Amino acid sequence: MKTIIKCFAFTLVSAMYAAQNGSDSIQRKRIQASPISTSIKIDGILDEESWQTASEASNFVERRPNNGQPEPATTKSVVKILYDDSGIYIGATLYDNQPDKIARELTERDNLENDDIFGVTLNGYNDHQQSLEFLVTAAGVQADAKLTTDFGEDFSWNAVWFSAVKFTDTGWTVEMKIPYSELRFPKSEVQQWGINILRLVNRTSSVYDWNFVDNKKGSYMLYDGVLSGIKNINPPTRLSFLPYFSTYVNNYDDKTKANLNGGMDLKYGINDAFTLDLTLIPDFGQTSFDRSVLNLSPFEVQFQEQRSFFTEGTELFSKGDLFYSRRIGGYPSGSPTLNEDEEIIENPEKVKLFNAIKVSGRTNEGLGIGFFNAVTEKTSAKIYNTATGETRYETTEPWANYNVFVLDQRFRGNSSVSLVNTNVIRDGDFRDANATALLFDIRNRKNTYRYFGATKGSLVMNGENKFGNESTLGFNKVAGIHRFGANYFVRTKDYDIGDLGYYDRTNFHSLNTNYSYRYLQPRGTLNSLNYNLNVSHNRRLDDDLFTQFVIHNSIDMQTKNFFNFGGGLMIWPFGENDIYEPRTAGRFMLVPAMINPWIFINTDNRRKFRINTYIDYYAFDEKGRYQLIYQLNPSYKFSDKLRLYYNANFNYQQNDRGFAGKDAQHIFMGSRNRFTAENGISSQYTFNNKMALNLSFRHYFSEVHYRKFETLNVDGDVTETDLFNENRDGTFNSWNVDLRYSWWFAPGSQLTLLYRNAVGNYLEESRIGFSKNFEKLFDEPMINSISLKLTYYIDYNQARNWMKKS
Repeated sequence: MKTIIKCFAFTLVSAMYAAQNGSDSIQRKRIQASPISTSIKIDGILDEESWQTASEASNFVERRPNNGQPEPATTKSVVKILYDDSGIYIGATLYDNQPDKIARELTERDNLENDDIFGVTLNGYNDHQQSLEFLVTAAGVQADAKLTTDFGEDFSWNAVWFSAVKFTDTGWTVEMKIPYSELRFPKSEVQQWGINILRLVNRTSSVYDWNFVDNKKGSYMLYDGVLSGIKNINPPTRLSFLPYFSTYVNNYDDKTKANLNGGMDLKYGINDAFTLDLTLIPDFGQTSFDRSVLNLSPFEVQFQEQRSFFTEGTELFSKGDLFYSRRIGGYPSGSPTLNEDEEIIENPEKVKLFNAIKVSGRTNEGLGIGFFNAVTEKTSAKIYNTATGETRYETTEPWANYNVFVLDQRFRGNSSVSLVNTNVIRDGDFRDANATALLFDIRNRKNTYRYFGATKGSLVMNGENKFGNESTLGFNKVAGIHRFGANYFVRTKDYDIGDLGYYDRTNFHSLNTNYSYRYLQPRGTLNSLNYNLNVSHNRRLDDDLFTQFVIHNSIDMQTKNFFNFGGGLMIWPFGENDIYEPRTAGRFMLVPAMINPWIFINTDNRRKFRINTYIDYYAFDEKGRYQLIYQLNPSYKFSDKLRLYYNANFNYQQNDRGFAGKDAQHIFMGSRNRFTAENGISSQYTFNNKMALNLSFRHYFSEVHYRKFETLNVDGDVTETDLFNENRDGTFNSWNVDLRYSWWFAPGSQLTLLYRNAVGNYLEESRIGFSKNFEKLFDEPMINSISLKLTYYIDYNQARNWMKKS
C-alpha cells in the first residue's frame, strides 16, 4: 500500500507539472454580443432592427464525418447574438439549397430523432469544463443538456427558455432567448463566456461547428470560442416555484383507492454562481416502471433513476461513484422479527421521502461546491398475532438523513481535483455509514495525456465499525490515431458504500491495459473505424488467488452510406476462479476457459425503417455448456408525427452453474438451463412540439430449470450429490403497460395523464409452456391506475411584474 501511495503522489505531482508547462495551440474565434433596448419577439423571424446591425458568426467547420472541411455554401450558417438585462438572444439563418429535404420529425422535448438541429453551448466561466447546451430541431422541439468532461451530455437537466423556427425559400431560421436565470456565470462588470455553435444537417448526417472541433484530441468543450461584449448587466433575481397537484385512482384485487397530493419544487439563485433546489412532499407516482428481472447472481440489480429531482443537475454529486440516488426512498434497511404465532400483514417496500435539498455552484476561481441532503420518514411493518389477535408495529426504517458534500477544484482548462463525502445517519440503533473519496483527473496542456487516480474509504457503524478502501491509479494517451493506457485498481473485502452508493465485487485487485486505433478522417468506403484492445488480470486480494485473465478485442465501423457494423472477441484463456458465486468467504468455483464472439449491425438511422441487431455467444471448454444472446430492435417512422419501436431480447443458457444453497458442511451448486425473453413495444404520436401521446409496453419472462445438484469442493471443482433435493426451479413474469398523454401548455408547465396496467408473478416451477404461463400470469390480481398531474412554473420576476401591472 505504501508503494501505491508513493506512485499516486508522484503521478499527481508529475501531472500537475505537465499541466502547468504545456502549450495550448487551440484557435478560438470570437463573437461580440450587441446590447438592445427594445424588446425582441421570439417568433423565428429576424425582422427587428437590432438583428440587422449585430455582428455575425459564420464560416462553420465540419466536425463529422469529414473533420476540418469548411461548411459548404449550400448549407451556410450565419448566427447573431444580442443581450439585455434579462438574457441573451440568438438568431440563426440556416441556408439550405434543398429546403424541402430539411428533416423535421416531431418528438417530445429532449427526445431527438431524425431532425435537422441548431444549437449553442455556453460556458459562463470559460473554463472548458462544463457547458450548457440548448438545441432546437427544425420541428421546433427543444432539447437541453449539461455537458461535462466526465459524463458527456446529460439531458435530464431541464431549463426554461424560449425558441421558435421559421421556414423560408432558402432554408430556415431560428430565434432563441435564454434567460440569465438558467445560466451560471461570475459576478463581473464584463463577461467573457465560452461558446460554440453547432448545426446538424440530417440528410447528410453532417455536423458543423462555428469554432472548429478537432477529433484528434481532447473533448468537445476544449474547442469553445469566446463570447464577449456582455457588460454592465443587472440580472434579475433567480427564483422560481414549481407547485404540483396530482390525483390517483388505483384498483388492485377489486379494491379501489383514490388520493390527492400536492407539493412544490423551488429553485433559488443564492448568488450568480450558486443555486438551491428544494423539493417538498415530492410525488414520483408517474415515473417510468422499473425493468424488473429474475436475478440469480450474487449481486444486487442496479435500477436507473427515474425521478427528475435526482437526475437534474447532479453531475457534481456523481463524482467518485459514491452516490446511487435510488437508495433514498428505496427498500427499508431492516426487516421485522417475528415471534411465535405472528405473521406480517403489512410491510411497505418503499420508504417515503419527506424532503430533499441540493445546493451547487462554482466560484470565480473554479471551485465547485455541492451539498445534497434528503430526509426519509419512519417506516414500520404491521404484525398480527394469530393466537391473541393483537397487532403490533415494528420499525423497519427509522427517520434517516442522507448527505452528500463535494468540493471540485478545476484548473488549467480541463483538469480537476475533487473531495467527496457521503453519509447516512439513521435514528436509534440502526446502521449508520460514511464514505469519502479523493480524486484527481489531470491532462497536460496539449491534451495528449490524461492522468487519473482516486482513493476511497468506507466506514459502516452497526454495533461494530467496519472500514474498507478502494484505490485506482492510471494514465491514458488521449490524442492521435494510436491511443493507449494502463491502470491499477484495488478494493478491499470490507469496502461497503451500500447505504448511499452502489457496488458489487469486493476483495480483488486488477491491472488493466488498453490500446485503440481509429480513423480520424473517412477512408475508402468507411466514414469511421474504431478498434479497441483491453487486457486485464484480476486476483483475489485477501488470501491471494488468481481469478481471471481477460483479452477483449472490439471493432466498430460506419460506411459512407451510414451503415454501422462491428463485433468483438473476448477470451478467458485460463478460465476463472469465481470467488463470488459460492456466497461464502474464502471459497471459489472453477469456471472453464471460454471465448465470447459477438457482432452487431445497425442500419442507417435516417431511414424510415431501421433495424439494430446484436448476437452474443459464449462457448465454454466444457461439453454442452454455452450461452446465446440475441437482440432485435427495429423501428418505423409512419410520418413526422408517429414512430413505432419494437425491442426483443432473448438469452439462453445451457448447463450454466450457480449457487443453490448450503448447510453447515456443504455448499451446493446447481447445473441449470435458463431461458429469458423480453419483448417491448413503444410508440409516440406527437401532435405538435408541445403535446404528445406515448405508449410503453414490456413483457419479461425468465425461467430456470435445475438438471442436477453438486457439492462445491475446496479446490473449486464440483461433485454430483443427492444430499440436496430442494426445488429451485422457477418462472418469473413481469407485465407493464403505460399510456401517457403529455402537454407542455406553458414554458416549464406540464399536464400529464397516465394510465398504468401492471401484473407480475413468480412460480416455483418451470417448463410449463407459453400458453399456460400466460394463463397463470393473468390469474394474478392486476394493478390498474389512472393519474393526473399538473405542474405549473412560476417565475418570481414575471409574477412580480404581473402583480405590479394589476
